[in-house]
Amino acid sequence: MAMYLTRFSYTPETWARMIENPEDRRNAARSYIESAGGKLHGFWYAFGEHDGWNLWEAPDNVSMAAVALAIGAGGALSSYETTVLLSVEETMEALRKAKSIRYRPPGA
Repeated sequence: MAMYLTRFSYTPETWARMIENPEDRRNAARSYIESAGGKLHGFWYAFGEHDGWNLWEAPDNVSMAAVALAIGAGGALSSYETTVLLSVEETMEALRKAKSIRYRPPGA
C-alpha cells in the first residue's frame, strides 16, 4: 500500500464549532480511510501554514483521492493538500530508471 501525507487547514467557522464542541477528529479520520481499505498512521495539529497533518496508508491513488474528495467536499476545510510518499526502495528504483531517460533542457 502507498503512503500519503496530507496538510489541512480549517475554516474559521470550523474552529468556532470546535471551540464550542471540542472533538478528537482522529476517530473520524480513521473511519474515512478505513472505509477505503486504508489505515491512519498519525494525526497532528500544528502552528504555521497548516492547521494539521495526517499520515495515511491507502491501497492506491484512487482510494486516497476518494477520501480527499469526500473530506474536501464537506466544507470544513479552507485548504487540503496531499503528497504521495515514496519509500527508499521506490526512490532507488526511480533513480535506476532515470538513467535511461534522455531529458533535454528547454532551448538546449
